[in-house]
Amino acid sequence: MNYWLMKSEPNELSIDDLKRAKREKWHGIRNYQVRNMMRDVMKKGDLALFYHSNAGKEIGVVGVMEIVKEAYGDVTQFDAENKYYDAKSDLANPRWLCVDVKFVQKFARQVTLNEIKSNKFFADLPLVKKGNRLSVVQIKKTHFDKLVLLASKAV
Repeated sequence: MNYWLMKSEPNELSIDDLKRAKREKWHGIRNYQVRNMMRDVMKKGDLALFYHSNAGKEIGVVGVMEIVKEAYGDVTQFDAENKYYDAKSDLANPRWLCVDVKFVQKFARQVTLNEIKSNKFFADLPLVKKGNRLSVVQIKKTHFDKLVLLASKAV
């Protein structure tokens, strides 16, 4: 099993949106490195931390989701009205992929980016490495478990 941290802006898709829907397409990825990880490494049954990004002071890990459908063509790349449209993408060989995720858990409290950065345990977590701006990163099980544990503790 693999473990992931996947970022979404809450105005696009929040943990509460996923909780209501139960299952969603994780689409709009327009980075080749992330696309390749989704295609080659991410598998059904993998677990991912849901991270709210670009949410003002509310940036951080807010819950857990599960990968329930492996990578397939992201339909938004073919929709000229969609902001993720890619005129160069080929229907027979889609350039961009998405996965389906399902809601597992919303944390009682958010583990903030500042809290993660200030904890030496996470020094090698891709999220805090300088220059890493990927929306999806693979993480170690130990990091995953520690973040879930921190989310269960009162500040």
